[in-house]
Amino acid sequence: MRPIQLDSIDLRILKILQEDADISNIDLAERIGLSPSPCLRRVRILEDAGVIKKRVTLLDAAVLGLNVSVFVSVQLEKQTKERLKEFETEVRKRQEVVECYLMTGEADYLLRVVVPDIATFERFLKESLTLIPGVANIRSSFALQQVAYTTSLPLDHLT
Repeated sequence: MRPIQLDSIDLRILKILQEDADISNIDLAERIGLSPSPCLRRVRILEDAGVIKKRVTLLDAAVLGLNVSVFVSVQLEKQTKERLKEFETEVRKRQEVVECYLMTGEADYLLRVVVPDIATFERFLKESLTLIPGVANIRSSFALQQVAYTTSLPLDHLT
């Protein structure tokens, strides 16, 4: 997919919204040097073009007692269209899976699973992941510390 053409004002809007999605249109307009009406129009255009998918509230996992983050590599017996679809459908049902990627290399999928403790992860593994048809191999790596994390995408390549 070819990136959308964005001007410097669009990029400033996106950078600000990535850091503070709750900013009012008036404050956003003031920060980028536009009046509120054209600013809102630009935001709507970015939304309609799919550049802005949605706005969310980020929660602190540790404050909520979700202290264990596990990266799980999953290998399927066969990589048929049906097996891939079935696996993806089942994984989407599990709230513990916060990210899932179809991969190249040894593993077919890489999952990031967030749970309160190791016992909960063990239950997720035994009662969910291992029961998905076609799963051949599962390897788990426990994160010791989150060193870097951001939801902001790099935009410098668009300037």
